[in-house]
Amino acid sequence: MKIHIQDILNQQKEFIRKTYQYLHAHPELSFEEHETAAFICRQLENMQIPYRSGIAGTGILARIEGRNPEKRCIALRADMDALPVCENVNIDWKSKNKNVMHACGHDAHTACLLGAAAVLNQIRNDFEGTILLVFQPGEEKAPGGARLMLEAGVFDGYKPELIIAQHVSVDFPTGTMAFLPGKIMASADEVHVKVKGKGGHGALPHLVNDTVLATAQTLVSLQQVKSRLCHPLTPMVLTFGKFIAGGAQNIIPHEVQLSGTFRTFDEEWRHEALAHIRRIITETTAAYGCTADIDIPDGYPCVVNDLEITQKSRAFAEEWVGKENTLTLEPRMTSEDFAFFSQKYPATFYRFGVKGEINADSGGLHSATFRIDEEALQTGAGGMVWLAYSFLKI
Repeated sequence: MKIHIQDILNQQKEFIRKTYQYLHAHPELSFEEHETAAFICRQLENMQIPYRSGIAGTGILARIEGRNPEKRCIALRADMDALPVCENVNIDWKSKNKNVMHACGHDAHTACLLGAAAVLNQIRNDFEGTILLVFQPGEEKAPGGARLMLEAGVFDGYKPELIIAQHVSVDFPTGTMAFLPGKIMASADEVHVKVKGKGGHGALPHLVNDTVLATAQTLVSLQQVKSRLCHPLTPMVLTFGKFIAGGAQNIIPHEVQLSGTFRTFDEEWRHEALAHIRRIITETTAAYGCTADIDIPDGYPCVVNDLEITQKSRAFAEEWVGKENTLTLEPRMTSEDFAFFSQKYPATFYRFGVKGEINADSGGLHSATFRIDEEALQTGAGGMVWLAYSFLKI
């Protein structure tokens, strides 16, 4: 059967490549994936695969029914959104949308799932059950498209026994797949602060509230969350990448903006730390006569890979790409809203390598020079086909 699937996959190679290039050239930001969703729907219609669109805005759920479709049900997921990055890669399929780029590989994820759909649709009489295809918006932006699709009842009428997702990796070579059971990605919460006070002339600081100094001290004080309040053996990151004062060399502004991200692998500590963060911001800014508007929207939990499902997936991957090309992941402080799926269903989230000679010197994820080796699309699509088939084969 593997040879048969490989033959069909080879027949779909050009479709998958062209799909990837089209999506890469037409990126759309989180929750704005209207043209992307329309393109996906057209491909599903061409394959005569039934689907439901408009879930949580632009989300799509398609289904492929094998023999005895009611017997079993599994789900495959791909995200669709791009990032606010201006692409700096000289390729024919470079982004046509100014300051928007598929710098995280979601175009590859979608192309691979559409390619997998084409193959699985042709072999649907060789497995039992139903395969659900989830095309998800807004992975890059809170509250997360996964959460919103679940709240919108994406699986109403179905009971998936497991869900699988994949992500490109520039750390692994083309032709590889990598797995790890348990917690593999951190929770993530955005922290947005507006420090407010009475601004004025920089030469008359005694007549104003120094919002810049108050914010700077707040930024420094927040580091004690990691250094003094967190258990030394608990992984966490608290990083602030946005500090906008908006004054001038002699103007203290009325308001300063501060934004950052908090990440950890411990859900109990996560909620405790967020309380510390709020307290430190409020008390530190008050010491300078300022006030703080704090916005910490409910973010993403940890991604947790089910032990049994992940072990089976790894074994199936060894059959597909070989034991020598089946690798082990390391936990990462990056985050993924696939976490919401992993909270409700047994799940596995794995990575497939996209590093080849053509992109050996390219940038990493979320960079303007990010690029994949297109040969890796065959691994991405074929790996999903083989895992799905292996879980459902007769």
